[in-house]
Amino acid sequence: MRILVVEDDQEIQGQLQRKLGHLGYQVSVAEDGVEALFYLSEYEIALAIVDLGLPRMDGMQLIQQLRTNNHDLPVLILTARTGWKSKVEGLNSGADDYLVKPFQFEELVARVSALLRRSTGRTKSKLQIGPICLDLSSQIICVNNEEVNLTAFEFKVLEYFMMNPQKITSKFTLIDQLYGVDEETESNVIEVIIARLRKKLDPSGTLQPIETLRGRGYRFRQLAD
Repeated sequence: MRILVVEDDQEIQGQLQRKLGHLGYQVSVAEDGVEALFYLSEYEIALAIVDLGLPRMDGMQLIQQLRTNNHDLPVLILTARTGWKSKVEGLNSGADDYLVKPFQFEELVARVSALLRRSTGRTKSKLQIGPICLDLSSQIICVNNEEVNLTAFEFKVLEYFMMNPQKITSKFTLIDQLYGVDEETESNVIEVIIARLRKKLDPSGTLQPIETLRGRGYRFRQLAD
């Protein structure tokens, strides 16, 4: 799951990228609104953290442009501007939440988690498709109530699939979920992960949860209970 941090303060930018990355998020960084719009056009972004005082295109203008372009991803404003008027202006521009600097990282994470849960329509920490259950809090995966051990990359791919059932997902989209924008990857890494997931989730070959659509990518089937 990729988060876009739009922040021109290099220190805050680096802290957020590092700490959110340690929590398992993929983090892209933009220093102004123009660069942020580029990332949003090229990558699948789950949430944006936006500073208001940005060069070229400020945070308010960026958020308004996002909503004008029908981007419905959640937006958390992160700014040094205090006072209720600034907060109201930010929320009226289309933001979903507002956090004032200086801030506690734990509070930011709590707000990010709440926004992501709300945006995906989930109020629970578990995803269930047929006999496959993924607990987002404990990161435990069970098939027919039996625990299955996955690597970190396998878990990320399965999480993306289960949050987007029936969606055709390209290999490049899955690579984007696993790696940073500038990281190099081997061409067959996704095929290897998919093969391992199929073997671990469906050793008997009866469920066949992951379909391969030649030339288009993969699709996680909506399995019967």
